[in-house]
Amino acid sequence: MSNILEIKNLNIGFKLSDGFCQAIYDVNLNLEKGETLAIVGESGCGKTISTMSVLQLLPETAQIKSGEIIYNGQNLLELSQKQMQKIRGKKIALIPQDPMTSLNPLYTIGNQLLEIIELHQGLKGEEAKQIAIQALQRVKIPDAKEKLKSYPHEFSGGMKQRVIIAMALACNAEIIIADEPTTALDVTVQAQIMDILKEVKEKYGISIILITHDLGIVAQNADKIAVMYAGRVVEFASVKEIFNNPKHPYTKALLDVILDIHTKSVKTIEGQPPSITDKISGCPFHPRCKSCLDICTKDFPDNVNISENHFVSCWLYKK
Repeated sequence: MSNILEIKNLNIGFKLSDGFCQAIYDVNLNLEKGETLAIVGESGCGKTISTMSVLQLLPETAQIKSGEIIYNGQNLLELSQKQMQKIRGKKIALIPQDPMTSLNPLYTIGNQLLEIIELHQGLKGEEAKQIAIQALQRVKIPDAKEKLKSYPHEFSGGMKQRVIIAMALACNAEIIIADEPTTALDVTVQAQIMDILKEVKEKYGISIILITHDLGIVAQNADKIAVMYAGRVVEFASVKEIFNNPKHPYTKALLDVILDIHTKSVKTIEGQPPSITDKISGCPFHPRCKSCLDICTKDFPDNVNISENHFVSCWLYKK
């Protein structure tokens, strides 16, 4: 299956008061049509900034040093903001972390859906209204026609998140970037939202990038996993490979936390992820790694292919 999106050798940093500080290092990712790629890791590891670069929604202080982001054969980093407006929301949609603040409280759900349909599809009137109703029905919002008249404050967090997914469906988006889409929701609603995302992926062939720290959600919903640490992809493989044959010590530590929670014994990874201003030689995980070798403190390892679609960046596997 061909890739609908490829991120190649992406390097991003921030312009700080004391100079430029790199945050993302040579990130390479690929997303196939109709699959879900999960990007996992602790807060601050680079998950969100890597994916927000796809939409060119980076903070003003951020700067892309080098790399390519290829969507359907076109490098998005070569497009102007005006050209990106034709892709952002229409072809590549974002489900942000907080559904509570993602909708304008002054306008009805219908007004906000119709505005997007007019902007990206050029449709108005009854035709646009029918598309809006169908989009709400696809995400299982009951009495969709009446709900168009509702304001966001009348919806729960889970219902707001459904509306945001409906907006992506109304514009026939090919890729949905879901940035911690269940963080602010209770466990039952989390499952409902993930079921909806899984259903629209399978029914409409939509590709999903799922940004999360929750490996339980990943196990049930993703096809491939990229594990990020300190701005680098340290392991990449299928879900089955990661859960059955994890290689990087950081991946193993993340899985240990999940497994210990299931046994009602919470275990954490000692230490904290480094900030972008920390200067760590070698592998950035080595201060927290129980398998650290002498070379780990000096040089960062290249990728090692474990199998055809499984690579890891770790000195333990260098021959």
